[in-house]
Amino acid sequence: MEKKFKVLLITIFVFNISHTIRAQNPIVPAGVYIADPSSHVWADGRLYLYGSLDESTDYYCSYRHHVLSTSDLKDWTITKNVFASRGENDQVPYSDALLFAPDCMFKDGTYFMYFCQPDRNAAEGVATSNSPTGPFINGKKIELGGIEEIDPAVFIDDDGQAYYMWGQFQAKIAKLKANMTEIDTSTITIIADENEHFFHEGGYMVKRKGIYYFVYADMSRANRPTSIGYATSTSPMGPFTYGGVIVDNAHCDPSTWNNHGSIVEFKGQWYVFYHRATHNSRMMRKACVEPIWFNSDGSIDEVEMTSQGAGPALNAFDKIDAERACLLFGNTRIVKCAQANEELAEIRNSDNAAYKYVDFKKGATKVKMQVKPLSGGGSISVHIDQPWGPKIGVLAVPGNTKNNWQIITADIKETEGKHALWLRFNGNSEKMYTLDWIKFE
Repeated sequence: MEKKFKVLLITIFVFNISHTIRAQNPIVPAGVYIADPSSHVWADGRLYLYGSLDESTDYYCSYRHHVLSTSDLKDWTITKNVFASRGENDQVPYSDALLFAPDCMFKDGTYFMYFCQPDRNAAEGVATSNSPTGPFINGKKIELGGIEEIDPAVFIDDDGQAYYMWGQFQAKIAKLKANMTEIDTSTITIIADENEHFFHEGGYMVKRKGIYYFVYADMSRANRPTSIGYATSTSPMGPFTYGGVIVDNAHCDPSTWNNHGSIVEFKGQWYVFYHRATHNSRMMRKACVEPIWFNSDGSIDEVEMTSQGAGPALNAFDKIDAERACLLFGNTRIVKCAQANEELAEIRNSDNAAYKYVDFKKGATKVKMQVKPLSGGGSISVHIDQPWGPKIGVLAVPGNTKNNWQIITADIKETEGKHALWLRFNGNSEKMYTLDWIKFE
């Protein structure tokens, strides 16, 4: 039955090969890197994410876009190559440049994908489809009055008026004409900047209880845009007042640089979507999600990065993939080690990794890990709650020059309930070991 279903998908979607994945954070599978998630719930009740597709540590993004969608935030469908600027499904006849962060909007039976490229003479454009998962066709330039930048976003207000947002360091907004493919250049307005709002790039707008929320990459911390921040107004054209940080991806990777995301209400709960970097780079980013909450005054509480995301705490008795670490301290980073597998690699002495949160239920007494011992070997200390919190066990990792995966085990102090899981890596070599997965018994 499963094979027939896949054949049917290939028959219907010439370019849109779909696969279903099941994930918490990150919500994309190992080996797939989707960043800049712009979230929308369409009339079919599904939640859709439109984002960039990273493919290299040498440059941002790629020449294709995929779409993620879900009906429950548990099972995600990835629809591939819904739009491209070169190769198969090339729908940008005037440019073969990379495709940066997109957005999508629906109006009068048509889905409009707004795309951008690092070409200042033709930076932004729009393509259309009769399906939220494309294929999107007939890409054409959007004339922006000479302000050619990146990161388009579109918002439609209650009165039907659509607005187009874009820009770096200064966020611009303008009214879209009824055809959704042209802006009224006479309405271009700056609604946020670097000094007053910590705006870097990647805008997105929603309306809730009469308040307009402008969400964007926020550089209020450490002079890097690692946060998703927001500003509020009573008008989509501003003025906007800075509100604070919603989530910060600092320490997801040693070299993480930016963030880009969105907020959306889905089945009565609000969520923030954002991305995390991997591979000790600014690129190879992976979409993630956290639930968020509003206060009575409309402000949003900051939430932490977690491994569980929109789901329950990770089950300690299932395999926990090492790449689900939500915090990394030191030299270690998540890297692709096979076509559909990732690992914690480049581990050095005193590095730490955290998994928030893990449910040990009525009690775990043993831990297993799949590691690849390198020349140095070492040990892994298992802690709960804090990196300096109670040590519940230690696993010895032998030195091994054969570089083969092996499973190591150790008894642990019996541990019950939900905790943050912290791993401290120890050894005397720069090539100690890599880590694939963790499991408790």
